Amino acid sequence: MATEAQIQKAKKTPKFKTRKRNRCFECGRARDFRRKFRLCGRDVRRWVCNGWIPGFAKISW
Repeated sequence: MATEAQIQKAKKTPKFKTRKRNRCFECGRARDFRRKFRLCGRDVRRWVCNGWIPGFAKISW
């Protein structure tokens, strides 16, 4: 889980555009970021299982 300071820092416009850090808008996690959904992998799985993202089959294993 990202700290509040990390989330606020990521929201600022960086001095150079290559310094931008993509973060999940749900939890603030920076790793396993999915651009299409703007979510991390954990949240994509949770959203698909709950049926909040249309067009995907329910995941189970």
